[in-house]
Amino acid sequence: MNYLVNHQSIHIEAVTVDREVTANHLAYAVVYVFSSRNRMSDYVNVTELFGCDVFNDSVMEERLPKKVYKELKKTIEEGKELSPAVADVVAHEMKEWAIEKGATHYSHWFQPLTGVTAEKHDAFITAPKENGKVLMSFSGKELIKGESDASSFPSGGLRATFEARGYTAWDCTSPAFVRHDAAGGTLCIPTAFCSYTGEALDQKTPLLRSMEAINTQALRLIRLFGNTTSKKVTPSVGAEQEYFLVDKEKWLQRKDLTYTGRTLFGAMPPKGQEMDDHYLGTIRQRISAYMKEVNEECWKLGVTAKTQHNEVAPAQHELAPIYAPANIAADHNQIMMRILKKVASRHGMRCLLHEKPFAGVNGSGKHNNWSLTTDDGINLLDPGKTPHENVQFLLVLTCILKAVDTHADLLRESAADVGNDQRLGGNEAPPAVISVFLGEQLGDVLDQLISTGTATHSKKGTILETGVKTLPDFMKDATDRNRTSPFAFTGNKFEFRMVGSRDSISECNVVLNTIAAEAFKEACDRLEAAEDFDMAVHDLIKEYAIDHQRIVFNGNGYAPEWAEEAKRRGLPNLPSMVDAIPALTTDKAVKLFEEFRVFTRTELESRAEIQYEIYAKAINIEAKTMIDITTKQIIPAVIRYTTVLADSINAVQAVGAIDVSVQLDLLKKCSALLKSTNSAMNKLSKAVAKVPEIPEGRERAVYCKDTITKAMEELRTPVDELEMLVDKEMWPMPSYGDLIFEV
Repeated sequence: MNYLVNHQSIHIEAVTVDREVTANHLAYAVVYVFSSRNRMSDYVNVTELFGCDVFNDSVMEERLPKKVYKELKKTIEEGKELSPAVADVVAHEMKEWAIEKGATHYSHWFQPLTGVTAEKHDAFITAPKENGKVLMSFSGKELIKGESDASSFPSGGLRATFEARGYTAWDCTSPAFVRHDAAGGTLCIPTAFCSYTGEALDQKTPLLRSMEAINTQALRLIRLFGNTTSKKVTPSVGAEQEYFLVDKEKWLQRKDLTYTGRTLFGAMPPKGQEMDDHYLGTIRQRISAYMKEVNEECWKLGVTAKTQHNEVAPAQHELAPIYAPANIAADHNQIMMRILKKVASRHGMRCLLHEKPFAGVNGSGKHNNWSLTTDDGINLLDPGKTPHENVQFLLVLTCILKAVDTHADLLRESAADVGNDQRLGGNEAPPAVISVFLGEQLGDVLDQLISTGTATHSKKGTILETGVKTLPDFMKDATDRNRTSPFAFTGNKFEFRMVGSRDSISECNVVLNTIAAEAFKEACDRLEAAEDFDMAVHDLIKEYAIDHQRIVFNGNGYAPEWAEEAKRRGLPNLPSMVDAIPALTTDKAVKLFEEFRVFTRTELESRAEIQYEIYAKAINIEAKTMIDITTKQIIPAVIRYTTVLADSINAVQAVGAIDVSVQLDLLKKCSALLKSTNSAMNKLSKAVAKVPEIPEGRERAVYCKDTITKAMEELRTPVDELEMLVDKEMWPMPSYGDLIFEV
């Protein structure tokens, strides 16, 4: 078949398929072939493309007056307040640059507690002059502060419905950018979001507060070791983003995916991920074209998309950036998630960011790689070649062990969400118990400190002989990696693996920054008062190593024996989001966050209420969706199938004495499962009907966890069995096999 696209003849070979090829499928094929031909010839100059839509440092240096540029840089580097006069100049040049990029509107782009970004667009135009002309205007006041309706966002009681005023404040450490989409060009200004009375209503504000806290305490620590040159310590973060891609048309046929982001029904296909053939496998051409566009979109906005590959599960993939300061990394991850979704639509697909879109198939997480770096390039988590001699590193390391052990519940809560309840604890993701993996080398150093009080040596890597003459032998690392650990040391950073794929990485980094700041402060308080620093630091490292060795576990986190061992050690096991939320409001947590001015007690209590509310609403939506699908799709489909079966039995028997035992057995099985389905659906419906009667907050969330989710599981069981019996052509939705293998 030949098609004419943009004056080019496109030929597609006709093939025989099991089902009729739709017009849309054919259209996608035509567009894909055409775009592929063009893309193959496209040359992408990444260095020119990167950051072309970002008002970054080079743009500011070029466009701003020298004095204004220096003042703005000072503000960014030292955290000082920006003067109105400087803000006006910056705003004008930012507007002119944005207009040149095609922007007609600007938006204060912020991250409320909904898990997604929020924005309100204002045009640059002013009121018309007498001659009917309009001007394009953008002031320093509009740049620095915006006003948004705070009453419509989750606030946990901080804001009443009638108290609408909230403010957005420019985070000048994160550069503005122009985003191009169907609405045209929009100047997006990264901001914080707070209430009229100053409480944080977003993810960005506490993150910035925690970064100030860790900077202050980390500087104190390195000063004790004679570092007088470093001026700033910044948490450096790289977030590995996992996601699924499914065909758009099949997605539209799954109401559970469209309403909740995950499949609420679905039997496993004959082949899942058992063969491990998808992981790091050859990327399909359709997916490659998608990834190419994702990369280009990311690079334009300064997001350092670096590594892409197929993940473990079919249709699952990963995209990882290069490290950036924590607040910028959080912004970049939000940008990346939006791009992943936007570009998928262009390619006739849908990007699934839910932590567990398919039961029985690997879920998606977001590994948060965290380290501490100075402004002059020193990584505080770099052990060097001889870690046993690196006293500063050993102090930092043992302080972090202390921090994680003391606040394991809080770190677990930072990765708590509804989707992660489906993921954490299985043989695919870290267990719900927090532990630290150090590896063989650092584990040995720690053992020396605990047993003798002094570390005298560090294990070295050895030569790994390949056994092939044409291949060079190479150095083997002194330690292995542990994929089952929720908090693992990986050479010069810690990798927190519990974070869900939809989550903002702000929350976990707020916790990591603050608990580390507390540990550093306590250590510095003691060391600054010590008469003999060398002896004091030696004793402190030994003390922390001994007191907090229980948090270190280098074994298999998936093994059932570990759960028992963790219980014996006294480590908290918080399997669900509802179990984890109380960690936010313990006296220990309140003292921690108030001391470093990251959260007030009121802000913590409000966030706990929001978490309970989010959980209850999400479970309620999932339950109602199951009822809707069962009532309108599943039960009618099974009735049609059993009717066809019964008619078939009658028709065969009318011919003569023919054995219809197979048909009868199938009819009986389907009828019995249909009865079970209807019974389970009625039970779930009654449970859902009681939800409004349960007081909001923790009580309602507990009811949803203990009663609703159990009833949902009971409904899913017979439906998934029916899927394996009912004629595929009669089943009302695409199967797991259709979704994950046909994309």
